[in-house]
Amino acid sequence: MVPSYSSYLPSLKDLLNLLKLSADAKNLNFGKTIHTQLLIRNQSPTHHSHITQTNSLINLYVKCSRLRLARYLFDEMPVRNVVSYNALMGGYLHNGEHLEVISLFKEMVSSVQNDVLVSPNEYVFTTVLSACAHRGRVFEGMQCHGFLFKFGLILHQYVRSALVHMYSKCFHVDLALEVLESENGSNNINDAFCYNSVLNALLESRSWGESMDVLGRMVSEGVVWDNVTYVSVMGLCGQIRDLRLGLQVHAQLLKGGLVFDVFVGSMLVDMYGKCGEVLIARKVFDGLKNRNVVVWTSLMTAYLQNGDFEESLDLLTCMDREGTMANEFTFAVLLNACAGIAALRHGDLLHARIEKIGFKNRVIVRNALINMYSKSGSIDSSYDVFFDMTYRDIITWNAMICGYSQHGLGKQALLVFEDMVSTGECPNYVTFVGVLSACAHVSLVKEGFYYLNELMKHFKIEPGLEHYTCQVAVLCRAGLLEDAENFMKRTTHVKWDVVAWRVLLNACNVHRNYSLGKRIAETIIQMNPRDMGTYTLLSNMYAKARSWDGVTAIRKMMRERNIKKEPGVSWLEIRNIVHVFSSDGSNHPECIQIYEKVQLLLEMIKQLGYVPNIEAVLHDVEDEQKESYLNYHSEKLAIAYGLMKIPSPAPIRVIKNLRICEDCHTAVKLISKVTNRLIVVRDASRFHHFCSGTCTCSDHW
Repeated sequence: MVPSYSSYLPSLKDLLNLLKLSADAKNLNFGKTIHTQLLIRNQSPTHHSHITQTNSLINLYVKCSRLRLARYLFDEMPVRNVVSYNALMGGYLHNGEHLEVISLFKEMVSSVQNDVLVSPNEYVFTTVLSACAHRGRVFEGMQCHGFLFKFGLILHQYVRSALVHMYSKCFHVDLALEVLESENGSNNINDAFCYNSVLNALLESRSWGESMDVLGRMVSEGVVWDNVTYVSVMGLCGQIRDLRLGLQVHAQLLKGGLVFDVFVGSMLVDMYGKCGEVLIARKVFDGLKNRNVVVWTSLMTAYLQNGDFEESLDLLTCMDREGTMANEFTFAVLLNACAGIAALRHGDLLHARIEKIGFKNRVIVRNALINMYSKSGSIDSSYDVFFDMTYRDIITWNAMICGYSQHGLGKQALLVFEDMVSTGECPNYVTFVGVLSACAHVSLVKEGFYYLNELMKHFKIEPGLEHYTCQVAVLCRAGLLEDAENFMKRTTHVKWDVVAWRVLLNACNVHRNYSLGKRIAETIIQMNPRDMGTYTLLSNMYAKARSWDGVTAIRKMMRERNIKKEPGVSWLEIRNIVHVFSSDGSNHPECIQIYEKVQLLLEMIKQLGYVPNIEAVLHDVEDEQKESYLNYHSEKLAIAYGLMKIPSPAPIRVIKNLRICEDCHTAVKLISKVTNRLIVVRDASRFHHFCSGTCTCSDHW
């Protein structure tokens, strides 16, 4: 029996329905088959009476990412309607071709077909406003705003939301707020999307007060929050360090029953970290079922911001164990954690891993490498990373300039600044802190005032307390102590803090101007009666002047105020093990050998004229006992151990929690000469590079 086949021929309506199904399923091949059927039937889609078919075909090719075919059909249409424009504009928008969207809109509102203007509808305006938002084209966005009034579409909720979003993305928050406040009738209530747009723009512009005002409006209007709202508000809580508000938002989140996705979870961790509650941040982290790289990086950042550098580094092992791949932001956080504890060896291992994975050319990673090497005492490695970069941003330049300044290499810092300006990079607030600090290291008084008073004005940067403090340091370094004091008194618009006055006090100690130093110390103690550094410097000055009554008075004052001097501690890393030394040295298993090494070094440098500087010993005892106190300062013990264990010519890198004393500074200079080794000491104020009997600080620190 011969099978019979149906002779059913789908109608035009059926074909259009199939075309829509093909578009929704993104089935290009089946859609092309339908297109062929239309052509075979001689239903020419370019004919003016078949706009619907052509619009359906444009919709198909747009959704299947064949924009060239869609544009060809559009251009061949003798007559187009609003659906034709909207379909193609939507395709361009989703493909990121925002300028094409704006261009089509301009063509649409200026074209006349059959003596009729093609009027855009609310969907067209939503699309073109989104394109303006993505490209930052606020002028075209304002023109759209005018057209909305002309076509009577200003009250449509979708359009208002898109308008608010456009102004917010273009950082015209004032205009966005005007739209929010206008025409707010019962049928036109602002939704969460509008407020989210405004909040994000205010957060990006660091307008915390206005952000709180908008948040208050959301609460008073009863706007239902979504996950984006919670993320934005938690970001605000973190930025303003408002733990109480953050806890309230967290409670509302739990009460509302919203799903804890990775974005909400990471922002909760970030918020608690910035508010100093790292334990709560860890508890939130541990309670998350899904943890991606963003969540892990947020927790690492929380530990970093709270000074828990080792905990931040330890998380990488846990992250690897869970199989989560680190990204460039993760490595940037980890490198900054290494910088916090000067873990050079750990930083080297991370650098090697970065090279292997392929993140070495990411600017954020390179910047973190420069910072890590600089703060770990390897400024040459910082420059190697800097020199190898093809693209540098403002953070790159600042990291290198400030790195050189911290190491006392003022001339090199200023040369980098000159290169920066010559490349057309505009310096910012931080740049001039590094530049003025460099001027202080090389006593460039005139240049310092030029940068402060002329160049900063040229770049429209308002000098802050840090810049003026650096200029005080410039004058102090040049020995112009009276000028420095007069400068501070004359600059009345600056609210000088303890740090600035202590710069002058330290200079009085270096230049032995004890009368001025005593007066400055009294000023600082009035400002902060518990400033330990001031008591220490004042005691040193009394001891140098052999005024033991003054030393006794300072100690009595400290006892009465329950102020205890922090014990001196130094440490260095050898083969991934950190060795810590206190002044007595008895805490180390090799203390006997270390004492012997110190004695050997002291005998060697005495042949070069070294005489222990017993003036700064704050004890009224015999000179021999004073010398014994000096011999076993923690930095001497750490350097001796480094010379015992680290083979030549590798440098010795030591970190000290307090300012290095004058005797140790003199001794280490001579030790670097007799041992022919580079010794880098990072104390509480700066880096000291000791080499061949000299130090980069030029004996002023």
